Amino acid sequence: MITEPPSPSATPDSESASARDDAAARAPLGQDRRRGPLCEGDRVQVRDPKGRFHTITLVRGGRFQTNRGTLDHDDVIGLPDGQVVRTPEGREFQVMRPLLSDYVMSMPRGAAVVYPKDAGTIIQMGDIFPGARVLEAGVGSGALTLSLLDAVGETGHLVSVERRADFADIARANVDLWFGRAHPAWDLQIGDVADVATLFEEGTIDRVVLDMLAPWENLASVAHALAPGGVLTCYIATVTQMSRLVEDVRSMGAFTEPIAWETLQREWHLDGLAVRPEHRMVGHTGFLMTTRRLAPGVAPQRRDHRATKVSDGLDGMWDHEEGWNDEAVGTRVSSAKKVRRVRRDVRAKAATWVEDPTPGPGDDEIDR
Repeated sequence: MITEPPSPSATPDSESASARDDAAARAPLGQDRRRGPLCEGDRVQVRDPKGRFHTITLVRGGRFQTNRGTLDHDDVIGLPDGQVVRTPEGREFQVMRPLLSDYVMSMPRGAAVVYPKDAGTIIQMGDIFPGARVLEAGVGSGALTLSLLDAVGETGHLVSVERRADFADIARANVDLWFGRAHPAWDLQIGDVADVATLFEEGTIDRVVLDMLAPWENLASVAHALAPGGVLTCYIATVTQMSRLVEDVRSMGAFTEPIAWETLQREWHLDGLAVRPEHRMVGHTGFLMTTRRLAPGVAPQRRDHRATKVSDGLDGMWDHEEGWNDEAVGTRVSSAKKVRRVRRDVRAKAATWVEDPTPGPGDDEIDR
């Protein structure tokens, strides 16, 4: 699917350009760029005395200035990572290289990013492994792409598809800035994932990750590209999207029973004996759904329980609100007999233990 451009004729200029390309290809990538003393050009995270974080790039003669004090870049260049620097104003600033999660939350973004809590879950539950061939759709600002590239490594192959050229440019810049050069395992394409997926030979992609508005529209092309046993992971924002996606996965008959969940993140306040959950948390960001590709011609395993009425797409329950009821949406409904029993018992207790009970309508039904 990926073709190399023809090699130009050997000239001194082309040889020097080739040498530069070879040197760039051998440049450290990933963790190798995050070791050793702090250097000019390093991206660092500065924590001010109030606990706020700022991401800056170290430059000779540069200065970081806030209303909490100033920090000269030269004071930390050449020192080991993990510094606490006291400024002339007597304020202390903590300086460290940022983690990937720090970079993701502070990097420029054109689209909303996949939060680290979700990216980590996608890597684990989607089983993204070193050397894997992965198809990603909906690149956005490149947040999830960074984690996927870390997981597949330089021996893997990640094909990322983004419809918007402006988002793709932002993602490419963010990824290149983090790794320091173009990642050898990454192929970023602008277009529609359905068109890209059908270009792969059948069953040659190990994992697929979709972060888009209507992932159900691409199930057929994903089924074509995904290897038997391969994992499809979808990141969706709303309950309605998740419901539609799950029912379409089931009705297609090419995947295992889908699993859906969400991950919540809450930090804790730690101050002596005052140990409690923080008031603010990263609550709902999106739902995750995973399913696996069955071998061609294999029917899904039958579920041994009574399922609620399902939607058959836009012509099904989705457009007929009169068919929506508690049972259809999966709400547990108490029987009329149970409701009568609970009503009788609780009103009898109230009549016994509440002073001066006032008879209300329907008291004659208590003993029924």
